[in-house]
Amino acid sequence: MDTLFFTLIGIGIVSSFIGTLAGGGGLITLPAMMLVGIPIQIGIATNKFSSGVAALTSVSYLLKNKHLSGKTIVMNVFIALAGGVSGALITSSMTERTMNIIALVLLIFAFIVTLKNKQWVSSVKETDKDTSIISSNIMPFFIAAYDGGFGPGSSTFGILYYMHRKNTYTKAVQLTRVLILGSCLGAFIVFYQTGFVQWHYAIAMAIGSAVGSQIGLLALPKVPLKLAKYLLITIIFLLIGQVLFKIA
Repeated sequence: MDTLFFTLIGIGIVSSFIGTLAGGGGLITLPAMMLVGIPIQIGIATNKFSSGVAALTSVSYLLKNKHLSGKTIVMNVFIALAGGVSGALITSSMTERTMNIIALVLLIFAFIVTLKNKQWVSSVKETDKDTSIISSNIMPFFIAAYDGGFGPGSSTFGILYYMHRKNTYTKAVQLTRVLILGSCLGAFIVFYQTGFVQWHYAIAMAIGSAVGSQIGLLALPKVPLKLAKYLLITIIFLLIGQVLFKIA
C-alpha cells in the first residue's frame, strides 16, 4: 500500500464526518482527488462508491437502533436509486469542461442557499408535515439525480429539504443518509459500466468514509451546528475558486 492509499483514507474520514453532519463531504473529496491528478469523472465514480459504502453503514446503524423503519428506508432508497441512475447517465456523456461549468453554477447556488438559510441550525418541531406523495418524492428524486451526476452539496440540499418538511435536524440527517445510499448505488452502477471506477482509489476512500460516517453519527447529538455551517460555507467558497481556476 502506498502513501496515496492512506492519504485517501484520511480524506475519506474527514469528508464523511463533515458530510454526515452538514453535507458537503464531496466538496473535500473531489478537490483533493483532482489535486493529486485524478480526472473528475473517475473522482466522482470513486466518491459514489465510497459515499455509498459510508451511507450503507449509516443506514445499517439507523435500522439496527430503530431510528428509521425498514419501510421508510426501502421507499426512499428506491426513489433515490432512480435519481442516481438518471444523474450518472447524464454526467457520463459530458466533457470535463462542461461538468466544471455546471458544477460552478450549482456550487454558487449551494453557497447562496447555505449562506442565507438559517433553519438548519435550529431545532424544528416534527408537526404539520406535508403528506402529498408527489411533493414528498419529486425533490428527493432531483437531489438524488444531482448527487448521482455530480454530488458536492447534495447532502446539504437533502438536510435543508427534510428540515423544510418539518423534521428535526437529527431526523433530516438520518433521512439524508438513506437518500445518499440510493443515489450512490444508482450512480455507481452506471459509472461501473462506463469504466470510470478505479478500485485502488475507491477502496481507500470507502474505508475512510465508513469510519468517518460512524463517527459523525455518534457525534450528531453534540455537534455545534453553527460552526459546521460556517465550515461548509468556507469549503464551498474555496471550491468555487478552484473550479473557476480550472475553467479559465
